[in-house]
Amino acid sequence: MAREDRHKARATKASALALLNDIRQYLDAGAYLSWSEKDKKYVLLGSNTPRSGLVDCPECRVGRLMVVRSRSTGKRFVGCSNYANGCTASSPLLQKARLRATKKACEVCGWPEVIFRYSSKQKWSRQCSNIQCKTRRGPPEKPRDATDN
Repeated sequence: MAREDRHKARATKASALALLNDIRQYLDAGAYLSWSEKDKKYVLLGSNTPRSGLVDCPECRVGRLMVVRSRSTGKRFVGCSNYANGCTASSPLLQKARLRATKKACEVCGWPEVIFRYSSKQKWSRQCSNIQCKTRRGPPEKPRDATDN
């Protein structure tokens, strides 16, 4: 074995299949691979719609909203698959609750609805994943007394 060869990463069948599965979700009828001379790598052009997305992004209308987990903090949020091309649509999710994202869009804002509960004793609750949506309930208001005027 040459001295230079031991420092090169070898592609295994498992890593090649994992890469192929990652790329497949972005392929559709208009997608194609193209060599980028600037980046010195192949880039996927013509598609930003992964199959695993929940609903179409209401802000950029190109990507799809999906549940993402941050690598650095481990927190969950809803973000657009078109983030790399400049879409900034994102909204935080409940962190301590058991959570299920649905493919049903909110009637008001178009973001996906989530169902959640904090413990097994609670019933599942449904709400919009967009933190700025008007359908989201805030904390309950305290009743006002006549003396508070």
